[in-house]
Amino acid sequence: MTPEGGRGAVERYDVIIIGAGLSGVGAACQLRRRLPDRRFLILEARHAIGGTWDLFRYPGIRSDSDMHTLGYAFRPWRAAEAIADGPAIRTYIEDTAREEGVAEHIRFGHRVTAADWSSAESRWTLTVEREGAPPLTLALACDWLHACTGYYAYDRAHRPAFAGEDEFAGTIVHPQFWPERLDYAGRRVAVIGSGATAVTLVPALARTAAHVTMVQRSPSYVVSRPARDRVADRLRKLLPERAAYALTRWKNVLLGQFFYRLARRRPRGVARRLIAMVRQELGADYDVATHFTPRYDPWDQRLCLVPDGDLFVALREGRASVATGTIERLTPDGLLLVDGTRIAAEIIVTATGLEILLLGGLVLSRDGTIIDPAGSLQYKGMMLSAVPNFSFAFGYTNASWTLKADLVAAYLCRLLRAMQRRGAASATPRVRVGSVTEVPFADLSSAYIQRALSSLPRQGHRRPWRLNQNYALDVLALRFGSVAEEIELAAADTGARA
Repeated sequence: MTPEGGRGAVERYDVIIIGAGLSGVGAACQLRRRLPDRRFLILEARHAIGGTWDLFRYPGIRSDSDMHTLGYAFRPWRAAEAIADGPAIRTYIEDTAREEGVAEHIRFGHRVTAADWSSAESRWTLTVEREGAPPLTLALACDWLHACTGYYAYDRAHRPAFAGEDEFAGTIVHPQFWPERLDYAGRRVAVIGSGATAVTLVPALARTAAHVTMVQRSPSYVVSRPARDRVADRLRKLLPERAAYALTRWKNVLLGQFFYRLARRRPRGVARRLIAMVRQELGADYDVATHFTPRYDPWDQRLCLVPDGDLFVALREGRASVATGTIERLTPDGLLLVDGTRIAAEIIVTATGLEILLLGGLVLSRDGTIIDPAGSLQYKGMMLSAVPNFSFAFGYTNASWTLKADLVAAYLCRLLRAMQRRGAASATPRVRVGSVTEVPFADLSSAYIQRALSSLPRQGHRRPWRLNQNYALDVLALRFGSVAEEIELAAADTGARA
């Protein structure tokens, strides 16, 4: 790439946000609303707003959380469907960016590869690859860097190799890289996987495919939920829009937290109830014990949501089926399981998971020394110990992503305001030696989490180093709690406490 600009030509901003997805657009909106005097920029590696909701284009792509909690707190979700499809979510993000005056602050085709903190200058200098002819490498600077990069790699996915792949005569695709013109109508399809992507794909493909088989090594908990929120519909008729939205949001948050706590306290009882609900959907003759009875407790992994029971409808109508077992190999006309079961397929979809990539692969350094996030403690679920003027958005594992992203953005604005008030140029979370017991970043047993734990920061046993995974507690901590709890605020150049 061709370098551009010398040291004197570096553009400097108060805040640079990496990523123009749900989190990045939301953070920019809050900056404009709460700190309108701050100069900010959003750098987006791709060429469209939306992040995940623009990248994924597989059939049936939708949220696995209701839009009253996945939507922004400051902008009501107005569509009738509470469980929305990908295009609707993408439009919501685009409309928000345009209406809030954020869209013009986005630079597309700009990939941030590295960021170095200068202690002497109290600023970050970013190395940015800009697409073009010819491509350029730019240097941009900011006082605060906020990463809204999601949690997985956009350019690669978890894709295990299967014996016999070279023998298979059909097409193999991964949902993350869905071919635009893939024709599956009237064809037999096998979807490998049992997670959220698989249970979304199967009923969508089954509408036109000859037959779809979900091939799973082991079952997941699958829960049916109405696509429309009837309480939300009633509240819209009775109350002003924002009041109805806020009440619906809190109703869904509290119900979700209640169910999560119940599942953790009484896992066997909740498991029995979830499995009984599947039996009600599929009938007494269906082998629920084999295909829909997981080997783990509820919320050891995320539950799989199926709106209006669409997966169960496809199974009842015979348009889809489930095969549970280990794949021995692919064959010219499908798959062979270890138990001898043969599954005919002309198309195989490997819904085998994501590859977690913290900060989108961004390389952080301080005064030229590389910072390893895995060697840090997370602070309030949004900062790293001993790393100044840096934050990131990482959503809940047991609730909607945006609930946490919204709170992080609001807290960031509080912290920036406090820094200005106290004359501080840097804010650095500091953990006292020996005061915190370290534990893993996440407690889910999902394979994609377990594969990545060694690359993720740790958390502590107490606040503010512990992840609450509880929206109500985070509201108290991030909106109303101490803004500089165990944070060192320092003035420029001197390094003195502010």
